[in-house]
Amino acid sequence: MLRHARELLAVRSPLDAELIVSEILGSWWGHRVSAGDVEMAIGEALVGHAERAATPAALALLTGIAYLGTPRQAAKAERAALDLMDRGVARPGWADRVGMVALEECFVSRDVYGDQDSIVCTYTYGGDDRHALVILVDRNKAGAVQYADAPFPSAAPPALRAARPPACGMVRDAWVSSQVDRLLDHCRREGRDNAPMRFEQLDPRDTKALLQSALALTNDTVDPPVNDGFGSYHAFVRARIGILPPGGRLPQPPAYGRDRRATIAARFLASDEAEGLSDLSAASRCVDRIIAYGCAHDFGRPLRVSPIKCEMFLLDWLPRKVLLSPTEQEAVPHVLAAWVRWAGKRMGLPEEGVRATLDAVWDATGKFAEAYRDPSAFGLDRDLVARLLPDGELEALPRRAFALPFLSGVHRRSGRHGSVDLSALDPSDPADRRVILEFEHPGADEEHLDAHERVTDRLWRGDPPQLWETAQSLLDVGYERHEILHRLVEVLDRCGDDADALREALRVLRHEAPPE
Repeated sequence: MLRHARELLAVRSPLDAELIVSEILGSWWGHRVSAGDVEMAIGEALVGHAERAATPAALALLTGIAYLGTPRQAAKAERAALDLMDRGVARPGWADRVGMVALEECFVSRDVYGDQDSIVCTYTYGGDDRHALVILVDRNKAGAVQYADAPFPSAAPPALRAARPPACGMVRDAWVSSQVDRLLDHCRREGRDNAPMRFEQLDPRDTKALLQSALALTNDTVDPPVNDGFGSYHAFVRARIGILPPGGRLPQPPAYGRDRRATIAARFLASDEAEGLSDLSAASRCVDRIIAYGCAHDFGRPLRVSPIKCEMFLLDWLPRKVLLSPTEQEAVPHVLAAWVRWAGKRMGLPEEGVRATLDAVWDATGKFAEAYRDPSAFGLDRDLVARLLPDGELEALPRRAFALPFLSGVHRRSGRHGSVDLSALDPSDPADRRVILEFEHPGADEEHLDAHERVTDRLWRGDPPQLWETAQSLLDVGYERHEILHRLVEVLDRCGDDADALREALRVLRHEAPPE
């Protein structure tokens, strides 16, 4: 990295220097280290290494990090840079101007579907080096990862929901252009001549609120779905967002409680668009899924429809998340098409947008039959699956089967525990679950059963998600199931109600060496 920093001695523009430093800082962005925070393990170590090198390239790098680094890196880099200057190390010519950048204007280029925004912010160094930063904010990919610490946004811990600002998308890409006028002319022309596109000016304060929220979601997501090369711009984007004026607000999505969702579903089912649906019972269950997806995974926008959103619902979310009956599998594409016509009209989507979305639904329908796999197709009894998934949460099946493996054998042989018919027990009922655990651990004392009950309840609910991720990692390296459960029990008992300590302890446990 320090050798790479020699390029800083050959440039004259502070913009070029900042982009080089951002590229260096981005070389480790998004990575994880076992010894804590990667920004400390690598970023702050680089600052210390540059200070010890005491070369002009090292001073140039420290000057850039003082503006572009994290707060801790910046403070440490500034102190080191001042020390090197006192020792007579030569400064680069651009050093006095780095970070001395001012905002001009903010714009947005967005599609009529609401899938994504391209935010364009223009900056200048006192009239020189005018440039535009373009930041792509995506709402479709972001919806599925709105909270990195929870399988669904609504399942995020209350403290996390309170601490994090409401998200309305995630940053997936960014780039810089020095051809500002040409870029803006192209955007204006596209907004005027391309019907699905809109181009308009934004209040810089609202721009900051939107971008801070979107970048925070990107940063908090494990392996975020960003485009190649985004890491090189990450530090630059963070710094440019930082100079936008504060005070803006994000639009707040309306609340969709149970009653309001039911009202929307009833109005849809009574509409002309839904008149042709033959099985209203299956249609009712399918539209409930459509509304739930929009509320939980599209930032509280159940009525929004777009080609990409419909494809993701049919081909990504339903196959991974929801247990559908055979009649629901057959009905859902037709219900979705009717929903597109009904909701698109209410959201003011142009007719060409409705047609494009319907085309996407029908194109995806054939693929849906291949993408969706009923668990019973893999040899699992449908009644057993229904018992393990009373909420229809398909992704919960492997962790619940791991937590209560005796169910599969019990169901086949109708086993009994004393006078209790085990095949009739409901694993979602805590009392019935206790009986199943007693059957699995004959002769165990109450304390031992209590411990297994705690970890089983956590696995059943997926709280936290890292618990099942850790169990899978330990299975992969050769640990036996019962030993894994005991290790999870130990961690849960040690950490108690401290969520941060629990996540850290699980992270450490995941990296334990496999058994001999």
